[in-house]
Amino acid sequence: MKNKLLIDSLNKLYPNAQCELIYHKDYELLIATVLSARCTDKRVNEVTKKLFQKYDIFTLSKASLKEIEKIIKPCGTYTKKAEYLKEIAISLCKFYNGKVPNDRNYLESLPGVGRKTCNVVLSNLYNVPAIAVDTHVARVSLRLGYANPNDDVLTIEQKLMKAFPKKDWSRLHHQLVLFGRYKCKALKPECQECLLKSICKYKKTV
Repeated sequence: MKNKLLIDSLNKLYPNAQCELIYHKDYELLIATVLSARCTDKRVNEVTKKLFQKYDIFTLSKASLKEIEKIIKPCGTYTKKAEYLKEIAISLCKFYNGKVPNDRNYLESLPGVGRKTCNVVLSNLYNVPAIAVDTHVARVSLRLGYANPNDDVLTIEQKLMKAFPKKDWSRLHHQLVLFGRYKCKALKPECQECLLKSICKYKKTV
């Protein structure tokens, strides 16, 4: 009953939920997702617009770190992220002719690419069923009782995958992100009109 209410409510709120990162090529999504760590999608989209106007994956692999840093500085931790982007570009060009492969082991071996980033990329590019747990998904999962306060992101991911059919995973991921970003916010969540308040633990504490 709880799971059905969640699915029905999210389908009503976000029937066409999709990734809000803007990309036109496979490597652009990978790079944008790496940049999104501790940064909003809105800001990443502003930065990648400039980045991809100047570089493709091949020229990025040869770009100077200083030039990359200058462009991506608004995303935070830009010196480290610049190193990640250049190394990712070099590796993709060397081993896959600039393409992003449907290969979890390879992708997770890249610098700055963890399981969450890999899930986002594989789900969006190759329709691989996956639930990427970011801060929004983790917060919503905790408030709705699908996770415990001490659960790490992998544990939350496993609990959500166990709770919902595999066919729903990718859509559910996007819906949970949007719900956490715009409704079940960290500060001032919109509890009064929430469709899920009957199963929410958080509203009872505010």
